[in-house]
Amino acid sequence: MKIDGKKVAADILARLKGKPTPERILAAVLIGEDERSLSFVRQKEKASQELGVDFRLYRLKEDLGTDGLRKEVGRISGQKSIGAVLIQLPLPKGLGEQYILNAVPREKDIDVLGERAIGAFYNDRNLVLPPAVETVKAILEITGNNLKESTVAVVGLGRLVGKPVALWLSGRCKDLHLLYKDSDKKALANADIVISGVGRAGVITSEMLKEGAGVIDFGYYFSRGKVLGDFDAEGDTEKIKFYTPTPGGTGPILVAKLMENFYTLCES
Repeated sequence: MKIDGKKVAADILARLKGKPTPERILAAVLIGEDERSLSFVRQKEKASQELGVDFRLYRLKEDLGTDGLRKEVGRISGQKSIGAVLIQLPLPKGLGEQYILNAVPREKDIDVLGERAIGAFYNDRNLVLPPAVETVKAILEITGNNLKESTVAVVGLGRLVGKPVALWLSGRCKDLHLLYKDSDKKALANADIVISGVGRAGVITSEMLKEGAGVIDFGYYFSRGKVLGDFDAEGDTEKIKFYTPTPGGTGPILVAKLMENFYTLCES
């Protein structure tokens, strides 16, 4: 089964349309001139416009340096009219990424990337979950997978996907295997669910997987004008229970869950 991420996202946005639109602003901070990052920001802006949410893009120059950027992010976050702040990652090289992310207060941290929000998430008391975690939850609800009876493998342990998803899965599934992007992939043969956020095209193939496994693919890789995922969906997908395509899989759901987080933060 191929998961239609656009349909799942549309259902989430439809539910949000039934709620009062927050009066506060969703602030997006883009540091530097990376066109790929700008395209991701535009996707979030489009979802905001669909919901009637006041979306503001703040473009900052990387030559402000780590201290200057932290100060500016803190100034933006401190405005009462701002309901939540997202900082588009990755940041340009040479900047103190975590130091800048920590400038966003926990109650406005829509991505759960600041240390205070991460600490609260770790202790199951944050206001919202990381969007990648919410995306995994939404897909598992659709597929009917029981985590307590499932062996799960997380491939890639990055800040946005692997780390928060692995943390959330800990204690919730039968067995959990954590693999770095260059780790031996033999463990995938025993996994009921594979969650990947490596960003390397075709790093996972159906031949590596057991019969009836499911793949949740967050990978996003540009090659010769095409967008590809970590999972090679050109291979034999008949043997697996489900997979998310790239594009049109986890991406739209993640954006919709980000908007859901915005509503939750504003309501609280």
